[in-house]
Amino acid sequence: MPLDPKLHPVEHHLKVSQTQNDSCTLLAEASALSKQEIKQAMAKGAVWLTRGKYTQRLRRAKKPLKIGDQLHLYYNPKVLAQQVEDAQLILDKGEYSIWYKPYAMLCQGSKWSDHTTINRYVETHLTPQRPAFIIHRLDRAATGLVLIGHSKTTTAALAAQFEQRQLDKQYRVIVKGKFPKQTQTIDTQVDGKAARSHASLVAYDGALDMSLVQVKIETGRKHQIRIHMASIGFPVVGDRQHGDAQESDPNLQLTACFLDFTCPLDKQPVHVELPEALQPSLSALKA
Repeated sequence: MPLDPKLHPVEHHLKVSQTQNDSCTLLAEASALSKQEIKQAMAKGAVWLTRGKYTQRLRRAKKPLKIGDQLHLYYNPKVLAQQVEDAQLILDKGEYSIWYKPYAMLCQGSKWSDHTTINRYVETHLTPQRPAFIIHRLDRAATGLVLIGHSKTTTAALAAQFEQRQLDKQYRVIVKGKFPKQTQTIDTQVDGKAARSHASLVAYDGALDMSLVQVKIETGRKHQIRIHMASIGFPVVGDRQHGDAQESDPNLQLTACFLDFTCPLDKQPVHVELPEALQPSLSALKA
């Protein structure tokens, strides 16, 4: 018995042998989903079109098909039902923009969808509308500043700064315990690779026994800050993977708050600071 696509993840792959029907009609017939459900899945990035050597997401139900095209439907009702808070525009320079990424928004989609990604949000909400290219990533649970390119030339120039460590990104985290007043340099390897972080105390709250710490990383390993803070006995509050957070604890208190780089358009230095209301706050944890 085939799985019910409204309850379980299903995949459908079909080769176009006639062009009388559009993609929604063909996929509805193959999947037992309605055409409206297919359109909604398509808008959220769950439908793909292979034509020749190229495969890309199919957004338009009325896009003309060709004999030999292949349609792919990746339908996961739980994924398609996911919702996240809106991103917030911090700076728009035309060729690139800077956004606040909220908790749970992704920096990379999957074959199942891209509707909860920062780049898709930017593509559909920025005026005038422009393509959106990710330059650097934040973990799903992290929040903060994300730099988005809107042309291939500018994206490449900013990505080069990031790769050559000419783009400085600093974070603020809230950790458990009283962090030392002296700046700590952590060199613990991450996934067997060299990694270095510098962490400095910003403030300590005795009632919470928590510290607000500013972190600068020299390398960009996955979960580097979370692993480094836990390795020296100061786990990040809300870290359920590398710390000791419980389900009832707040979301991960790790935010990219400061960006410094050279504008690829006018070659001038750019400093961007996240509004204080969006930064981690010890007082907010008391509420």
